Amino acid sequence: MRIILLTTTVLLLAIIAPHTVLSQKTQVFILAGQSNMQGQGVVDLDHPMHYNAGKGILNQVMLNPKMKDLYAHIKNEEGNFIVRDDVFVRYVTPSEIKRGGLSVGFTGYPGNHHIGPEFQFGHVVGKAIKQPVLLIKTAWGGKSLYKDFRPPSSGGEVGKYYRQMISEIKQGLNQISVEFPNLNKHYELRGFVWFQGWNDMYNEEARDHYEQNLVNLIKDVRHELNAHNMPVVIGELGNGGEDVSENMKAIRNAQKNAAINIPNAVFVKTTPFARPKEQSPNVGHGHHWFGNAESYFLIGNALGKSMLEFQKTK
Repeated sequence: MRIILLTTTVLLLAIIAPHTVLSQKTQVFILAGQSNMQGQGVVDLDHPMHYNAGKGILNQVMLNPKMKDLYAHIKNEEGNFIVRDDVFVRYVTPSEIKRGGLSVGFTGYPGNHHIGPEFQFGHVVGKAIKQPVLLIKTAWGGKSLYKDFRPPSSGGEVGKYYRQMISEIKQGLNQISVEFPNLNKHYELRGFVWFQGWNDMYNEEARDHYEQNLVNLIKDVRHELNAHNMPVVIGELGNGGEDVSENMKAIRNAQKNAAINIPNAVFVKTTPFARPKEQSPNVGHGHHWFGNAESYFLIGNALGKSMLEFQKTK
């Protein structure tokens, strides 16, 4: 009798579960920016010459006894990275559209050897939100807000990658039920995350106008998506920690001030998550947090927790 009951229960769940998912609106978060939003955190590459023998990669940092609980949810008992069935990712790369259940690998690189902020961000919001979640990620390396992402409200020529960002977001929203058959095509836009700034700090005019350009970007994105009160989380350009150039500090201040002047927005410090190059896999890539997976994991964690502050009334 127990076996029959168990079998019946499993069959019922198999029948009910898809309907239950489809009956719930898909909860959408947009993650946008440049190369650090693309994701440079190394998961498992440990070549002694090219990856500093694996220092700072995800497979190593998660073994730290002090961080054990924080990383406990990302692998199963067999030691494989978990693929979530309640949080999904869509990300257009130069070679393919990556889409599927949240796990490692949703970056601009082929394979599953890197993570970006989306990794722990998705785990954080997925744990808290009961409905199915979709992360639409749109990011390109080496792009400025002043030119490449330039929004219409800033005047001048609208940035090519602003237009591409909007196009990818709308395409992702329109294709939900096609690309993710188990998700409801009806959705709620729950938030927008911006993580960018490196290229703007090298141009005086770009630095001077960064705050207003970011305010304009958020206003225009909200208008394009008809989501005028959509929560916004702005991740600090935190590379290198606190001891950095005045140019970088200028961008950080502009990001912080923009968040103050944007309704329903918050600025998230990321400088505490910077790690020394000696403890990281890509010792020559300071612009990419030296590829340190712990940095990207903790950035995603902070961005996700800040986003959840907007969701408490949902």
